Amino acid sequence: MMSALLQQPGYEEERLQTVSKKLPCREVQAGMLLSLMGQPHQYSYPSIFIYGHQSSGKSHVLNVLLKELELPHATVSFVECVSVALLFEQVLLSFFGCDAASLLPRRPSLSDFVRIYRQQSSQSPAKQTRYIVMEKAELLRDSDANLLPALLRLQELVEDNVTVILLSEIVWDRFRPNTGCFEPLLLHFPDYSKGELQHILAQDRNPSYSDEFYSAYINILLGVFYSVCRDLRELRHLAALNFSKFCEPLAEGKVKETDTHKLWRNIEPHLKKAMQTVYLREVSSLQWEQMQQMEEKESGAVRGLSAHTHVELPYYSKFLLIAAYLASFNPARTDKRFFVKHHGKIKKTNFLKKNEKTSNHLLGPKPFPLDRLLAIFYSVVDSRVAPTASIFSQISSLVTLQLLTQVSHGDQIDAPKYKCAVSMDFICAISRTVNFEIIKYLYDFL
Repeated sequence: MMSALLQQPGYEEERLQTVSKKLPCREVQAGMLLSLMGQPHQYSYPSIFIYGHQSSGKSHVLNVLLKELELPHATVSFVECVSVALLFEQVLLSFFGCDAASLLPRRPSLSDFVRIYRQQSSQSPAKQTRYIVMEKAELLRDSDANLLPALLRLQELVEDNVTVILLSEIVWDRFRPNTGCFEPLLLHFPDYSKGELQHILAQDRNPSYSDEFYSAYINILLGVFYSVCRDLRELRHLAALNFSKFCEPLAEGKVKETDTHKLWRNIEPHLKKAMQTVYLREVSSLQWEQMQQMEEKESGAVRGLSAHTHVELPYYSKFLLIAAYLASFNPARTDKRFFVKHHGKIKKTNFLKKNEKTSNHLLGPKPFPLDRLLAIFYSVVDSRVAPTASIFSQISSLVTLQLLTQVSHGDQIDAPKYKCAVSMDFICAISRTVNFEIIKYLYDFL
């Protein structure tokens, strides 16, 4: 089935079969992309826009196709190319060599790049389509206004058989300039489903164990992490990191490969600890393993996932949820009292208003702006960890999980407002996992 999807005139059948084997669960997208590219000697469409979430296989599929089919290409990342000069130099270097790249002036303009490219392509015309792959293309929106429209119709400007392929995590509607431009072909890469992730991760099987044993391990891993993490690279890292712990009872001869329940009970506390490090890399994997071993020796057995009534969240998300709860149930005027270290003297008679006889918890959560949430968050995190995670994406995840509720209108993007939607018992359980005494920071419990 896979080779049929990748049948394309002009390419060797053996190479297409090799491509199929290297692209599990992405045969449909690879076949569609190959159809858009056409035969090597034919003119391809001037520009293709490929979009999808992170770790959905965009770069991997494209790199495998270009390398295995030996198609001339230049791959450029806008994270690395901090200026257009580096972009132009890398393209010329890949297609025409260092002599062509040296012809660029010190501060090249777009017209300089087009002129040099046309000169070089006239001297060595393309025998087959040249491809310029631009990763992290969303950063193009911060560059010169004429760069994106020019790249989309570069084939016309340089009069060469060249196709520009843009890879992005956002949709084309957020790229399109107000003045209009040449419309590229759009190709969407959907997220991997749970079954597809199971199939891909199971291929990394340790040769010392059976397929069924490793597949059962991946199934347990996805059962824990799939709700909070669907990044293939992160899941692959977690699978490699925790597999030795999963195999411990087997190596000691305590259980058999088929005794999945006992294996699950052994790995469960370890996966709970690993949940706190999803997407974070403050320490190396080896250091993290050593820390877990020391903690287990000091505190003994750790309660398993099934012993908790709350969902497990990444480390920063827990503090964000704590900050949201405090913002919802504490009056805004009390923030200085709770979260500013040197707030000076505040008289209790002024701090506690006489007319506030009703508990804030009985009145329910109140909406709060985003800037107040972040101010409390950085205050409660303090010096525990360096805030390096993508905070805004964590907030969006909490809204998706319905732990936070966005109460502002969709058009108020500058000042969104939220409400915390969790109970007192829930937030206390979350606070205990990060050793944070939330009762001390609640106005109702003074």
